[in-house]
Amino acid sequence: MIGEGSFLKFVGTAGARFVVIKQLRASGGIWISSGKTNLYLDPGPGALVRCLSSRPRLDPGKLQGILLSHKHLDHSGDVNVMIEAMSQGGSRKGGVLFAPHDAFGSGGVVFEYVVNYLERVEILRANQNYRLGGLSFSTGCAHIHPVETYGFNFQFPEAEVSFVTDTRFFDEIADTYTGQVMVINVVRYLPIETVDIDHLSIEDVRRIIERRRPRLTVLTHFGMTMIKAKPWEVAEMLERETGLRVIAARDGMRLDLADYLQSNEAHGR
Repeated sequence: MIGEGSFLKFVGTAGARFVVIKQLRASGGIWISSGKTNLYLDPGPGALVRCLSSRPRLDPGKLQGILLSHKHLDHSGDVNVMIEAMSQGGSRKGGVLFAPHDAFGSGGVVFEYVVNYLERVEILRANQNYRLGGLSFSTGCAHIHPVETYGFNFQFPEAEVSFVTDTRFFDEIADTYTGQVMVINVVRYLPIETVDIDHLSIEDVRRIIERRRPRLTVLTHFGMTMIKAKPWEVAEMLERETGLRVIAARDGMRLDLADYLQSNEAHGR
């Protein structure tokens, strides 16, 4: 066991362009902490400001790494300034950036000059294992999305946590993401058969969790139809209908893995 418990801090829960550009929810991504290792997943627009205004404050200078699931703006908008902050403006070379190949170079989102501030870059590929300090994680298969996109299985001392990032539904999702805790990006409330949108809907989430049966599902990365449907009410509906624990993330919500899982055990979940 590590000296300090693992937690996820939902710096922002916005998903897709309209919720992001209107800032109906913050678009900061997720701060992941386990022991002395801190990793930032998908620093979207406003990540730096949200970290510094968080209570308690999140200091980007204490990050050891940044992880991009893909290069779309709502996931990568603050990646360069967060690299600057992690490396103290380049005065302290350090930190690791994990990102798909197409996040770099022509058409990419990572500035060439900030790469020089990093200790190293690790290119994400399908079904590979990665490590940062005391934290290990793996990618799943490539997602069905307009750009190169991956989700992740994290091995924490308390539990395995899966992050199901942006994708169209595909049958292998439930086999790929095996965590007792699942954090799922759910942009759409209802599927739209007439529109080609590579994002999950609530019906897709239902199919995944009924097959996988995680101990906890956290919904996040909400699009406009989810915001209008009230994510907390949608989560309650899914919980009633599946008999599985489902919650909707809130901006600024901290999920302490050990405490939450012990609480669920006490209630027979």
